[in-house]
Amino acid sequence: MSDGKKKSIHRQAAIILAGGSGTRMGSDKQYMSLGSKPMIEWTLDAFTGLFEEVILVLSPENIALYGKETEAKGIKIAVAGKTRIKSLISGFSKVSHEAEVIAVHDGARPLVSRDLISACMSAAEKNGASVPVVALKDTIKKISLNGKKVVETLNRADYVAVQTPQCYRRNILEKIIEKTDLKKDYSDESQILEDLNIEIKIVKSDHSNIKVTTPEDIIIAEAFMKNTKKHEPKCRKTRFGFGYDIHRMVEGRPLIIAGERIKHKKGLIGHSDGDVVLHAVCDALLGSIAAGEIGVYFPPTDLTIMGVSSRSIAEKVLKILSARRAEIIQIDATIVAEEPQMKPHYAAMRKNLSEIFKIDIADVSVKAKSKEGLGEVGHGNAITCYAVASVEA
Repeated sequence: MSDGKKKSIHRQAAIILAGGSGTRMGSDKQYMSLGSKPMIEWTLDAFTGLFEEVILVLSPENIALYGKETEAKGIKIAVAGKTRIKSLISGFSKVSHEAEVIAVHDGARPLVSRDLISACMSAAEKNGASVPVVALKDTIKKISLNGKKVVETLNRADYVAVQTPQCYRRNILEKIIEKTDLKKDYSDESQILEDLNIEIKIVKSDHSNIKVTTPEDIIIAEAFMKNTKKHEPKCRKTRFGFGYDIHRMVEGRPLIIAGERIKHKKGLIGHSDGDVVLHAVCDALLGSIAAGEIGVYFPPTDLTIMGVSSRSIAEKVLKILSARRAEIIQIDATIVAEEPQMKPHYAAMRKNLSEIFKIDIADVSVKAKSKEGLGEVGHGNAITCYAVASVEA
């Protein structure tokens, strides 16, 4: 990074450790809202563009929720282990062999600056390993094992607080992993270098590179963000999305439209239950926040989800919207079908959509049109749906 020349496609890599349970926060902190978007997105933004490859280490639960969306942005995904070092090993397994200098960063440090990242990478490239540090502000005291008395007051000038990114040449990080005692839960990987008697280059950081661990840290982080133009929270705005879907009609299948089972000799065929309205609405909602379409999260090649209820698809979409702090304002769906008649089911469909997407029924519109006998839809061989959704995000 210091000489500005890239020896290979993947010369530098970043491993973002974001598999923590958020015990002290009281919830999953990685996807908690910070300013205008989830915290982990601020962290990823700091590294994206600086590195040829970024590996995000997530819990299995968050991989299920956000993995495919994240991979679509060119970020690799690794499964978190039960300890920090096991998560690091998992992340390192995804690093390409060409990567020569590797940064390891806490996903819960969203305000890290690109200047600090670059300084740490340059120091590691020259010296083998680097860590960012800040001076201690508070008086540090050692207490007894029972916690009832002070044993010693330490000279805080002799101590520093260590942050991330901690950066390493590849051979150094490989030594760390090789010498790791997997039975121990290290606070950071540089701790192992002390046992190996390997020197670490110290890089001066600042207190804005806060690690968000407790609820009050969110308040502190947002206060720092207000003073940083780059991280200034964006104003919420109304966004719109458009969705479209079509399914063939066949005999022997149930006909489910907008969550309503309708008596008819034919039903819609598909990888799921074929609910053309829910599919179109879900695509419209995902489109409103530029989060792809339902095929990304429920690919037709995945045989394990064959026959999945479209209500489950809608639940997944709602979780994605929630992570973006997006609030649904209105849904408007237009069904195009020759048969059966849809008008008798309007009220039930609106009620279902209102309940499924958790919005007022007054903000849900359902209507139907025919194709006047034209094409596959006009011949009763298919049903299509067009949907428009608006959200505030």
